[in-house]
Order: sequence, then C-alpha cells, then structure tokens
Amino acid sequence: MFLPYIEKGAGARVALLHGFTQTKNAWDPVISLLGSDFHTISFDAPGHGDAAMLPFNCSEAAEAVNNIAGEATYVGYSLGGRIMLHAALQFPEEVERLVLISASPGIQDHAERDARIAADSDLAERIGSIGVEAFVDEWMAMPMFAGLDSSNNQRAERLTNTADGLIRSLKLCGTGAQESFWSRLGELKMPVLLIVGERDQKFVGLNQEMRASIGSNAQLAVVPGAGHSVPLEDPQAVARLIAEFST
Repeated sequence: MFLPYIEKGAGARVALLHGFTQTKNAWDPVISLLGSDFHTISFDAPGHGDAAMLPFNCSEAAEAVNNIAGEATYVGYSLGGRIMLHAALQFPEEVERLVLISASPGIQDHAERDARIAADSDLAERIGSIGVEAFVDEWMAMPMFAGLDSSNNQRAERLTNTADGLIRSLKLCGTGAQESFWSRLGELKMPVLLIVGERDQKFVGLNQEMRASIGSNAQLAVVPGAGHSVPLEDPQAVARLIAEFST
C-alpha cells in the first residue's frame, strides 16, 4: 500500500501531506525554503493528484505514508494533518515529531458529526454536478481562504484533480468520516508542533484545546497575519518553524 510522492534533498527526513483540492506540489514553496539540509517526501493524498484512484481512508492513507517515510518528522496541513495524526497514533515509534497545520482531531459531538457527514455528502454531490473547475473556484471563495489570491492559491495545480477523486476523498477521509481522536491526544508522546494562522480563529481555539489535551510535549505556534492556508500564505514562517522543530 503506497502513495505517489516526490523526494528532494538529504539530511533530516520530513514527510509532508497537503490539504483538500491540493496535490503533492502544494509544498514546493515550503520545500524550496527548507533547502538541501532536509530530505523531504511530499505525498499525494488519496483522491488527489496521481493518487486520484486510490480508495484509502485516513487510516489506510497513514499506513501508506509510513510505508515510505519510515522514521521522520510528519507534517500535515488540514486534510493532511488528519492523516498524519492517524499515522502518529498508528506508528508512534516511527513518527519522531509531528507537525499539524490548521488541523483538527475530529468531531466529538455525535449530532455535529452527523451534520458534517451530511454536509460532506452535499459537497460531494456539488463536485459531481458542476465539475472540478467551478467547484475549486467556489471552494477558494470561502472566507477561510481569504488570505489567498492568484499569486499563491495554486489554482492551476488544483484543477489537475478529478471530480471522482475529490468525491472519494470526501467520503472516505472527510472531517465527518474521520474518527474523533480527542480522547487519544494524550497518547502522543513525541514532540508535537501545532501551527495555525492568527486570523483563523476557529482553529486557534481548537488548537489551544489540542495543546492542553496533548500535554507538555506539545507547543502551539500562531502565525501573525495568516489565515487557514498558512503554508501558502506564509511559507517562510512554516519553513522556519519546521526547520527549528526538526533539528
């Protein structure tokens, strides 16, 4: 069980997984800033890029990442963060450090989770109805992506995804489909870095709770001026935080 990936550089191993509608190339701005001191492995998430046809849920995706990355710092943004959290709980001996960016450990409330499953299902139907290009434009117009514009939103790369792949991703690894890990955060014994954007107030609050639930091995970095898409809005800050955390 494997996922398509790109390897660059040498040195400390860093595995990276992107967010919904992105591909493994989403990490290029961060990887270029990390430089040759790091051996980066950026993956296509299931349903995205060259993994469009792979029907993996979050747990299966975590295993696929681990099969390639092995012992490394695991970095995930949003959807990728959910998968990397699975990896840290499934393979704690190989996830040396965990970096979660704009990520959540799931929805605890059953009614709220059911509502999110229904919303993800509606979103999947919307993708099938209007196609990838129109959906990506609608998706990027959401307030949470207000910090992105034509210079950094990677629209052209997002349009390489397929409707079937994005639908599959929502159904198998959407926020609604994800198991809630709030009660298991205390199991994370490796160093954990939580990164959020200052303007992403919902996730600032969530990650403050996550840090408290994980314990003293967790730290929270709030990036000034950034919103939800921190790796694209401020790749310099993200690269610096990963570099300092991973060495």
